[in-house]
Amino acid sequence: MQFVPKKLYYKIREVCKIVGVEAHVLRFWETEFPALSPPKSKSGQRIYRPKDIELLLRIRRLLYEEGFTIAGARRHLAAEKQSGGVAIQEQPVPEAEKLKKVKAELENILTLLCRE
Repeated sequence: MQFVPKKLYYKIREVCKIVGVEAHVLRFWETEFPALSPPKSKSGQRIYRPKDIELLLRIRRLLYEEGFTIAGARRHLAAEKQSGGVAIQEQPVPEAEKLKKVKAELENILTLLCRE
């Protein structure tokens, strides 16, 4: 999906609609992906720039469409950055291992939600 920015900054609800995930997922991804750190407004609200939204769309594609784990997507993005944008293929993870990692990630999200 190609993102075409129409303004300089977006609020979290707008970004949720563009990326297709809930706000708690965006906040969780901020903790997991160092490159993702949207600034906050004077009132403390996250304000996403077009480059943040492009990164979020890439993260979503890696996780939801290509089947990467959070750690695998993080490594993929880091390797891509080091290689100047050339994607490096990761070895496929056996299905049982993928399910274990997804379960652990969901438990992490649940823990974050229970804190709020």
